[in-house]
Amino acid sequence: MSEQRQQSDEGRTQEAVSQFVERFAAQLVEAGMARMPARVFACLLSSDSGVLTSAELGERLQISPAAVSGAVRYLSQVDMVSREREPGSRRDRYRVHSDQWYEAMARRENVLTRWEGTLRDGVDSLGAATPAGRRLNETVVFFEFLQKELPVMLERWREHRDELRSRYEG
Repeated sequence: MSEQRQQSDEGRTQEAVSQFVERFAAQLVEAGMARMPARVFACLLSSDSGVLTSAELGERLQISPAAVSGAVRYLSQVDMVSREREPGSRRDRYRVHSDQWYEAMARRENVLTRWEGTLRDGVDSLGAATPAGRRLNETVVFFEFLQKELPVMLERWREHRDELRSRYEG
């Protein structure tokens, strides 16, 4: 049997993992992420450890070290992966955290606050009574709503996650 078809201890094949990575990466690309960072993120997300070296990413995705470097640089800048030093080595490892989506949403609060301020300035500049000013103001009101609801939703998620963990761990 080829290495691509060999099954892991969990009953999955490398081929099935690769298909998932490419399918999820394609969906991330459709949502606006660049192709290579999407593939690297999906690869990290689908690894059991959530941690891979540049060489491992390159091998799994069949991409060059330069492609890996550019992708992890972007993913690090947007806080989707973290870089850490491999113990006793000069090689870097890249980690995706299990609470990745929670953290990404929590960080959006800061972005929303900045956007809200800029949009308010836009309403003042364009005039609140103009069609463009009204459209910008509706966006401000929407962001205000998100700012109010997001912390409540994230707290509900933490409670739900903790309940699930206690059910499966205890």
